[in-house]
Amino acid sequence: MKGAVEVMTHYMAKELGPRRIAVNTVAPGAIQTDFSGGMVRDNPEIAHHIAEVTALGRPGLPDDIGPMIASLLSEDNRWVNAQRIEVSGGQAI
Repeated sequence: MKGAVEVMTHYMAKELGPRRIAVNTVAPGAIQTDFSGGMVRDNPEIAHHIAEVTALGRPGLPDDIGPMIASLLSEDNRWVNAQRIEVSGGQAI
């Protein structure tokens, strides 16, 4: 499914480019939310494992994702198009 979204991003960016519409995909890492029953947020063992394999040393928070998306919508990023943008704190590098 993720691969399909990335391919669709490329096709949509090409299709919508003449209308000056940018299309990008945001790929968050492990975030402490209700996703999967809150397992990253509520299970200390999983959170510890994520912290060990993440360059910034912790799982992500919802507030780590929103500002990045807001920045994509700003005029400062008008030339960013057809990209998969990973927001993971350096998970698994």
